[in-house]
Amino acid sequence: MKRLLLIVSALVGLNTPLDAQGIKGVSVGNPRMAHRGESMAVQMDLDLARLEVDPNLAVILTPRLLNGRDSVELPSVGIYGRRRYFYYTRNGADLAAINRGGDFRASEKPDSIVYSASCPYQPWMDGATLVLDRQDYGCCRTLLDEQRDVLGLYEAPFVYVPRFIYIRPEADTVKVFAIDGSAFIDFPVNQTVIYPDYRRNTAELQKIEDTIDSIRTDADVSITSIWLKGYASPESPYAHNTKLAIGRTEALKKYIQQLYHFDDGSIETDYEPEDWQGLRRYVDRSNLSHRAEILALIDSDLDPDAKEARIKRTYPEEYRFLLDHCYPALRHTDYRISYTVHVYTDVEEIRRVLKEKPGKLSLNELYLVAQSCEPGSDEFESLFETAVRMFPEDETANLNAANAAMQRNDLKSAATYLSRSGDSPQAVYARGVYEMLTQHYDAAEELFARAEAAGIAEAAEGLEAIAKIRKQTFKQ
Repeated sequence: MKRLLLIVSALVGLNTPLDAQGIKGVSVGNPRMAHRGESMAVQMDLDLARLEVDPNLAVILTPRLLNGRDSVELPSVGIYGRRRYFYYTRNGADLAAINRGGDFRASEKPDSIVYSASCPYQPWMDGATLVLDRQDYGCCRTLLDEQRDVLGLYEAPFVYVPRFIYIRPEADTVKVFAIDGSAFIDFPVNQTVIYPDYRRNTAELQKIEDTIDSIRTDADVSITSIWLKGYASPESPYAHNTKLAIGRTEALKKYIQQLYHFDDGSIETDYEPEDWQGLRRYVDRSNLSHRAEILALIDSDLDPDAKEARIKRTYPEEYRFLLDHCYPALRHTDYRISYTVHVYTDVEEIRRVLKEKPGKLSLNELYLVAQSCEPGSDEFESLFETAVRMFPEDETANLNAANAAMQRNDLKSAATYLSRSGDSPQAVYARGVYEMLTQHYDAAEELFARAEAAGIAEAAEGLEAIAKIRKQTFKQ
């Protein structure tokens, strides 16, 4: 939270406008004050074009800060008539030491001066009045006249420090996960028997075994089901491909059952006789000469056999290319292995699993660890980043990641997460916070009003902050 406070202060604490008026012969423009670290900076534009100084007089312009009995005098600017200037210099006066804001002979004075000075900041300066005093001196430093112009009241800039609302995901009674993959099992022409040593089958079958073994060997994991879906390529009649897709899927099911002795009901099968979607994706990404025409045929209402025959007859060169380079990959079996994982409640155990196998954790378990961390700490922010990487489409994960990003002033990342955080009242409020931090107050006001109407109490604080900021922003 401290980092955010400093950043926001730097944005709104600079150059607080004050009311500009003017005194005899001098106009003051754009007076401003800013609390910068341990200093109070004062700037203004002094218009001296109409200032006339009698040859026997000296005019001293001195800015001061006043608040009750407290005051501080800032470096003065001196403008000297001809005789008074020579009098001081002949008598050894170091005008530069006296008037550290600058000293000028009246005949050589500039039309305008950009005045800038600073002094050590003191708490009483919040609410102090900035004035400009004009003092006219005659012979022997006699004060002949004195005027004061009130330039304005300094108020410390309002700093908006939002309260972030982190949402706890729903606790899981059962944690269900799934691993998806594809295996490209080769079968001899028109056969549905798996030969493990045939062509690349050894490697493809090993992929499935490795996936199953990675789950079965974990004591905290239980496999609940395996789903298989077989596909054939379009080069044979559709009815024949239907039999191949069914038979080859059943062959893989039996292979897995014999290897692991799963119950028959735990393996589900499905099939698609011809993978036209896979063919379309390949053609769409290709540089085939008649790519558009082939895509149109794939998307047409022709029956599958008529489509395949038309492509083969009309575009024989492209068809041969597809037969050699695309069709083999269309003969595949997709699989999904679903499993449940033990629910963790101990924070230290969750930390251990996070280091070893983070994929076993649920969103709620990651949140439990985050709640044990110091808000804004590196571990706190890392956990929400991990959660959104593991569950990139989850609205709660994105909302919490957006809050963590805004808390560390990473507004670019926050905008990305907020776009995927849904439309819950908490998400609407978080978008209002984002608009505040990017100084879009109209948008923030509308969002805070919606969030408040939906029962978010923190939104009222945001609306109050907007009112204060606008009061300062439009104070001229």
